[in-house]
Amino acid sequence: MELLPVLLGSDANVYGMARSFFEAYGVRSAALCKRRLAATAHSRFVRVVLASPRFEEDAVFARTLIGFARRQRAKHPKRVLVLVSCADGYTVLLARHREALRPWYRFACPDLQTVLALDRKQEFYRMCAKYGLSFPQTVTCTPADWRQVTLPFGYPVIVKAGNSAAYWNCSFPHKKKVFLAHDRPELESIVSAVYASSYRDTLILQEYIPGGDEQMRVLNAYCARDGRVRLLALGRPLLEEQTPEGIGNYAAILTGPEVQDAALLRQISDFLRAVGWQGFANFDIKLDPRTGEYKLFEMNPRQGRSSYYATAAGGNLARVLVQDVVQGRPAPPVVARRAMLWRIAPFGVLRRYVADRALLVRAAALRRAGRCVSQLWCRWEHDPVRWLWYVRHQLTYYRKMARWNGNKGLRG
Repeated sequence: MELLPVLLGSDANVYGMARSFFEAYGVRSAALCKRRLAATAHSRFVRVVLASPRFEEDAVFARTLIGFARRQRAKHPKRVLVLVSCADGYTVLLARHREALRPWYRFACPDLQTVLALDRKQEFYRMCAKYGLSFPQTVTCTPADWRQVTLPFGYPVIVKAGNSAAYWNCSFPHKKKVFLAHDRPELESIVSAVYASSYRDTLILQEYIPGGDEQMRVLNAYCARDGRVRLLALGRPLLEEQTPEGIGNYAAILTGPEVQDAALLRQISDFLRAVGWQGFANFDIKLDPRTGEYKLFEMNPRQGRSSYYATAAGGNLARVLVQDVVQGRPAPPVVARRAMLWRIAPFGVLRRYVADRALLVRAAALRRAGRCVSQLWCRWEHDPVRWLWYVRHQLTYYRKMARWNGNKGLRG
């Protein structure tokens, strides 16, 4: 089988997917994106073949992908192109143009209505309520009504965009992926700053679930085109990133049998089947210490930025996709449960900032046992330029954590 993975994006998620394809099939992926990012530069696993500022425009997106496929077919008639979205916006575009792309690529993607119903947070919460999944108390607001909003819960309050793709493309001073407001004046300052930008969609105002990063859970899933869930990978974050654009992303994740929760996995599996999902999905979840319930924060219509932890834990993301969309024989359902430590931050940062010392001891034991993987570097990479970038990236992490740790307000 002559295979070419075509990945949409250029970030750490793209690198993780390309690494999964390399491990499963020994192939180098091609990436198409809006702009080149360092995470995929000088890599043995992936090459950015196109970076266009207009790539996210509908007409440009479809025309570019079809043109690329035509050229590949002319040069390599037997090559199979497997298309993978690695960002929310690309999944929306893929769903919108999936009929035009079907003759050229193999992929798994739901229809546009299903993608939008689950990618937009307020719609996702409606679906959670319909299917009995728990989520934090939530209020939405718009540019027209936010000053009149009354909260049915106390402070602090989480503030985040209802439309992630639109929010990604706006800018304003001290922008953060997620804000935490401790009182009404701070809440009004944050919302006012957001709506002074080009962002005009809804904002989510949400009760804060107490507990540190170790109370979080992250779940990646793959649903085959027949609707059955073929891969579930549940991880326990040790630490979240703290930079403005990285809040909510994970710096380190533990996997293993003790992390698994059969009831939670069954709930999510039933939910994905009920909504007719296809392809990858990523859930951010927090265990509420007040009730013992898992509260769902969001579902991303793709694999998560940290999703290589699933491959490391025994659920190779590329293999389950290819078995479904290329070979037409979905594999038996897999729960990725191998004990591993996944990290994107240096271990020294974990020593300094992980609050749960028992979990840190567990992480250190896995590291000593050789069960630790870095998201952005491994033994198969040989380019000295990438090595120098990686070393600098790791050293910079200490400065970034010291600069931004605990800063989720509207300040620099």
